[in-house]
Amino acid sequence: MTPPPDRVPADVPGDVSGGPGDDFSAEYVARARELRRGVWPVAVGGRAAGLGLVLALGLTGGGAGLVAAFGGAWAARVAGAAVTLVLLPEALGLPFGARGQVVRRRFGLVTQGWGGWWADVLRGLLISLPLTAGALFAVYALAGVTGHWWVWAALGAAAVTVLLSWAAPLVFEPLFNRFTPMAPGPLRDALLALAERDGVTVEDVLVADASRRTTALNAYVSGFGRTRRIVVYDTLLSTADPREVELVVAHELGHVVHRDVPRGTALGALGAAAGVCVLAAVVTWRPLLDLAGADGFADPRSAWLLAAVASVGGAVAAPLGAAVSRRVERRADRHALELTADPAGFIAMQRRLTVVNVGEPSPPRALHLLFGTHPAPAERIAAARAWRAPG
Repeated sequence: MTPPPDRVPADVPGDVSGGPGDDFSAEYVARARELRRGVWPVAVGGRAAGLGLVLALGLTGGGAGLVAAFGGAWAARVAGAAVTLVLLPEALGLPFGARGQVVRRRFGLVTQGWGGWWADVLRGLLISLPLTAGALFAVYALAGVTGHWWVWAALGAAAVTVLLSWAAPLVFEPLFNRFTPMAPGPLRDALLALAERDGVTVEDVLVADASRRTTALNAYVSGFGRTRRIVVYDTLLSTADPREVELVVAHELGHVVHRDVPRGTALGALGAAAGVCVLAAVVTWRPLLDLAGADGFADPRSAWLLAAVASVGGAVAAPLGAAVSRRVERRADRHALELTADPAGFIAMQRRLTVVNVGEPSPPRALHLLFGTHPAPAERIAAARAWRAPG
């Protein structure tokens, strides 16, 4: 495992002059492209295989047959639908996920062994199985007693979206990482002062033990109100300069100041409710139910049809979600620049994040438009160079 070649900038880190060709060496760009060519076919192939599976079983009698194999009792069929909907796509995706791990390990991005990887797979199943089962039992119970089941299901989907957004930092994040308070010192004081200057109340600064899985760098602000905390990856602390850590956190504080999490949660809740309404209109269409081998939507044998329609909707909506995410991230970048008035430091930070994460400075446009949730590194650096302090 060889470390990635560092940038070879013509300008020094404290200077915002220069252009795209000065930010990353040709050797680095070639290495980042090599990683993308190794990872993206696997990632896209995994998504395509998963979508193909749910379509093959949801738009034929195959899914209905799987569910019926669990017996004639209603509860057994709903439970069987949940088990098959979670386990079969997971099993199909394992080779793709494992291959992605192999490629990332070759580029020095993975520190986790296979035992830890399998443990994460199991943890994911322990989360997804109960959630899927709970959702299916609720939907099919409602569908069995009222023709307006979709109204209650839409309200429930919105409520669950809000609940999961609140619970994620308190319940789910600790399942995958250990968090310890950052030791008192200049950096902790600087981060708390940065939040105070930004008008953001933060209860604590925590360090996540990301290094047991990856060498990637990151930080974020999570939680609401009294549970809000700044979280910094230990990999970032051991690799970046303190000023660069501050700039990463300044970007994350921008999400808090602009209320991106509450806005995103509200939009997600509305989207979930609207999605349920659209799903209800589609999955109750008699020709589709006949194709899926279900007597009606209240029949749990329609579960794979439900998954197929939801998967298609998710695939269609994903590029729009990525575009919204890129816009939100650009605004957070501007906030970081306004809060710190340090474009040179911002550029140095973006270079470091890109190089350590082996990100491609300018990925292919089509791939970026479809899947990119953040502006490309070259775009973020160019924006920092163009930024001028007010007045």
